[in-house]
Amino acid sequence: MQMQFSSRLATLTAAGVIAVALCGCSASPPAKLAVYDFGPGATRPELTTRMAPLAPVLLAEVETSAALEGTAVLYRLAYADANQLRPYAQARWAMPPTQLLRQRLREKLGTQRTVLASTDAVAPGTLVLRVELEEFSQLFDSATSSAGLVRVRATLGRTGSPPKALAQTSLVVPQPAATADAAGGVRALAQASDALVRQLDQWMQQVAAAEATTP
Repeated sequence: MQMQFSSRLATLTAAGVIAVALCGCSASPPAKLAVYDFGPGATRPELTTRMAPLAPVLLAEVETSAALEGTAVLYRLAYADANQLRPYAQARWAMPPTQLLRQRLREKLGTQRTVLASTDAVAPGTLVLRVELEEFSQLFDSATSSAGLVRVRATLGRTGSPPKALAQTSLVVPQPAATADAAGGVRALAQASDALVRQLDQWMQQVAAAEATTP
């Protein structure tokens, strides 16, 4: 009888320990999900009210591959397997990178020209910019060194029937990350995107100027 009681007590004690352990796990606060974007953008009213000296442009939706369509913050380990895209577990973009990039393009280009959408009424001969996002990730060349890498293919043309293609270019912008984590990668990618937009703006102006001087 004493042995049965001891056995039953041991069983109940073990069950109690497991229950406490499970309760402790369930009571632990879940890891917080960090949600990122490119920041607030323009904060001075004069940046959005200045005159637009350049010709209007129709900005098409930014296209990309299926791998970059989601909101995961992605990275690659070049020193291990550069072909594998890996998502950070506790970091997300507020919207897909294509939308973030298009938002930045619209804001920055809009300081010097009217930026139109595909739903707007567009006159024949209007400039149209199409951008394909090919790479948008944090690339680690070692465990402690990384860079935000943005690569696009851009095509500039004019609307019409048929539409006219003017030029096409590929741009690659690496931006060193200050820290080897998701926060560092996000900041680097935002800075790289801003640099990319400036390069696209300069390229568009060069193409339009060359077209104007062509007989």
